[in-house]
Amino acid sequence: MTGQVDMAAATARGIVVTDSSGSGAAAIEHTIGMIMAAVRRIPQEDRALRAGRWQTALGIELGGKTLGIIGLGKIGGKIAAFGRLLDMRVLACGLTLTPERAMAAGATMVPLDTLLRDSDVVSVNLRLSDKTRGFLGARHLALMKPTAFLINSARGPIVDEAALVAALRERRIAGAALDVYDHEPLPAGHPLMALDNAVLTPHSGFVTAETYASFFGGAVDQILAWLDGKTPPRALNPDARRAH
Repeated sequence: MTGQVDMAAATARGIVVTDSSGSGAAAIEHTIGMIMAAVRRIPQEDRALRAGRWQTALGIELGGKTLGIIGLGKIGGKIAAFGRLLDMRVLACGLTLTPERAMAAGATMVPLDTLLRDSDVVSVNLRLSDKTRGFLGARHLALMKPTAFLINSARGPIVDEAALVAALRERRIAGAALDVYDHEPLPAGHPLMALDNAVLTPHSGFVTAETYASFFGGAVDQILAWLDGKTPPRALNPDARRAH
């Protein structure tokens, strides 16, 4: 939120800015679903079956494979647990990650290049910021195995979209599952839509009944607190009320 709102200007004008959030479970579950959909080619096989074909490709099993997590925060930590559940080796890297935090999550901290070279599935779970915009470019994608999959449920601009399209089109990686894009909604005729090795969802990782109830209920709670003359409990600039 603070990256989208000029907090200094809002505070100077006495405008209180708040946020509300869900549990994070929806995004975690969606990321897990995207991993499984990509490696087992579930959407592709669904389409093939409806077209009269049967067992058109081989999926892969994740047990014994390596899962690389870029950004081992609340969501990334749960993805690490999912990997361990499937007996995967889990690698991790991040801007502020420490070996101790990685170990606590059941992962091994490694440099980004090592993670990309060694992983069979790479899950992007960073926050978008000036430091992470364009974090994975053509050079990084070129390090991945031709049998590897990239999963991005974080933010589109973290990955160079044009470079990813080229890598998928040329089969330099096995596939990708994406919930986020540079421009949303994804424009009609976008090159990603023509690729049979891309699983695409419409930024729906948070779109659940439970998350919406939390979002909207939280927003109402913030408004009611403000109307009662109180500082909203999730105010990002509590000094705004005192400024006026």
